[in-house]
Amino acid sequence: MAEKKRFLLRLDQELYDRLEKWAADELRSVNAQIEFLLREAVLRAGRGGASKGRSGAPRR
Repeated sequence: MAEKKRFLLRLDQELYDRLEKWAADELRSVNAQIEFLLREAVLRAGRGGASKGRSGAPRR
């Protein structure tokens, strides 16, 4: 598995609280929830390219 890039992200407390609640509802960590939302946004924007999904299979 490719190593993940680390970076610092500063969020407004209210936004973090909402993400934390949403993540808990989805049984994810806040970090995993943010990554999930970013992946979905990239795909919806048509910016997914030929990258592979979580399963390793190419997305169609």
